[in-house]
Amino acid sequence: MQLSTIFCFAVLIACARAQVFVKPGHKDEDLAWMRSMGKGHVFGTLGSTDGSLIGKLGYKQNIYNDQRGNLGGTAYGSRVINEYGGTSSFGGKLDWKNANDNARASLDVHKQVGGSSGMTLTGDGVWKLDSKTRLVAGGNLDKTFGYSKPELGIQAKIEHDFK
Repeated sequence: MQLSTIFCFAVLIACARAQVFVKPGHKDEDLAWMRSMGKGHVFGTLGSTDGSLIGKLGYKQNIYNDQRGNLGGTAYGSRVINEYGGTSSFGGKLDWKNANDNARASLDVHKQVGGSSGMTLTGDGVWKLDSKTRLVAGGNLDKTFGYSKPELGIQAKIEHDFK
């Protein structure tokens, strides 16, 4: 009887030591993958932070890429688990860029399970002032559904290549 107690205690110590020990120089890295499926790609990520476990999964497809520009769509979902419970969210996004690469737009609609839903719309344009200087101007609209007013933003900047 005493031998089995000592053996169980030794196994318990070995398991506790194995859970605590990490080799020097070990890096915590997320596990990410991407696979072709149909006309698009399925992608996912598993990772962790201090006290949280994170999982993301999505599907991305190029809808068209021709003289109209490039339109791509993404559907995604995520799950975060921590000591306080967890959250789940999902959504979809459309990204458009014109063929001349001087205009972009993006629409993202998202929903948090058991919480709020909303959308974000962004767009910007690029105007060439000379061969090395550009004016970039754009705006965004962020709306959480169920609340009265959206948040609006605008920005502009001048970019110059000093090459």
